[in-house]
Amino acid sequence: MTAPSSPAALLPLKIIATGVAVPANRVDSSALDTLLNKHAGYVEKRSGVHCRFHATLDVSQAGLAAQALQDALRRKQIPTGSIDLLISASAVPMQALPCTAALILKAAHLPPGTPGFDINSSCVGFITALQVAAGLLNAGIYKRIAIVSADLVSRGIDWDDEESSLILGDGAACAIVERGDGSSGILSSLSETYPEGSDLCEIQAGGTRRNPRTGMTDKDFLFHMKGKQLFRQAAALIEGYLARLLESSGLTLADIVTVVPHQASHLSLEHMRKRLGVPSEVLVDIYRYHGNQVSASIPTALHTAFTTGRFTPGKPVMLIGTAAGLTLAGMVLLP
Repeated sequence: MTAPSSPAALLPLKIIATGVAVPANRVDSSALDTLLNKHAGYVEKRSGVHCRFHATLDVSQAGLAAQALQDALRRKQIPTGSIDLLISASAVPMQALPCTAALILKAAHLPPGTPGFDINSSCVGFITALQVAAGLLNAGIYKRIAIVSADLVSRGIDWDDEESSLILGDGAACAIVERGDGSSGILSSLSETYPEGSDLCEIQAGGTRRNPRTGMTDKDFLFHMKGKQLFRQAAALIEGYLARLLESSGLTLADIVTVVPHQASHLSLEHMRKRLGVPSEVLVDIYRYHGNQVSASIPTALHTAFTTGRFTPGKPVMLIGTAAGLTLAGMVLLP
């Protein structure tokens, strides 16, 4: 594949480092078999997950995010003080106010005055944050931005909802980005939201909809998903969406060297692989050992690509995922 000849086709952006963090508490599917009174092997067969990580109650979301940030800084020996903006791209905030970015800045001990803000587009927040960061970097407003996605989704598991409870895992991931020299960047980015699917994946409490004054129950704070309906709607949309994303990049699927998808479920990953028609080695699949980490899913998979030689200069990479909303988002990058 030959890189695009026109610099105008590329929005400059360079990922210079990535990092990850997971809680210490690993939960094997065999342990859930016992917890849920299932026969041996049931949970792994049903979910496709061998193990996932669930934070104990003494672990904070901001603290886990700070660990991922520090991991990225350490891997490339980047000074903490060189970060001039932090974007939190997490699906569920640590609290309603202030923004989660402020709490991550505090936990990570970044210099006082370092700005931070949140972006929330659920499971595809990292893709949205990359697009926003690229715009800010190319406007010359910032020089080095840290994007962190962290979710403790285990805090919202409804164990009565087998469809979602077995697949969810906690985690955090970070990418540090600069404008670069213009040889790497975004070839295309596309986000589409279909709000008729807004009730298919939700946590109703925590905002103005369900609270002590409007009325609420404990269940309102838990994660609920109508998985089959969500899968059907996403499956009906994905083919046309992919065509539009690729058309705007000027590439074909044959040009894409690595695909980094949201690790939604084993069924969605298999469906993605079949729809794309790519060999298994092209698609980054970390689902079996992490489960669905919500917003941390895509950047954790990207970290795997980044550290295993699957994110290399001149070889196009596609990030793609679906999210609550229903939102489809994707990006084609030239590393």
